[in-house]
Amino acid sequence: MNETLTPYIKKPEGADDKPIESGARPRTPEELRPDIVDALRTVYDPEIPVNIYDLGLIYNFEIDEDYFVDVSMTLTAPGCPVAETFPGIVENAVKSVVGVSDARVELTFDPPWTMDNMSEEAKLELGMI
Repeated sequence: MNETLTPYIKKPEGADDKPIESGARPRTPEELRPDIVDALRTVYDPEIPVNIYDLGLIYNFEIDEDYFVDVSMTLTAPGCPVAETFPGIVENAVKSVVGVSDARVELTFDPPWTMDNMSEEAKLELGMI
């Protein structure tokens, strides 16, 4: 893993260092959805100690029949200092999912991110509820 990307990636609790064995792809691209969500939850916002999925930065992702994943995401602010590099970090996390053929991340600021985008878990983690 690229060392400049490492501060934003956190292994899930209980994960081990065993390599993932390559195997058959799931029967449908949609079966990858939970694994992609798990991968997105390993990426943390550099300014807020919450993963980007629960923070509400991921607006949507689509998986096509070729297992290509197209992610639409935002940042907490348009002037975010990691705006140039963060999409690549997210892309690499998605590409790490066994079965994903490739991924693209598109940044959008429409609609703008607000704290209402956060999951209940994220709000609880930050002491907001």
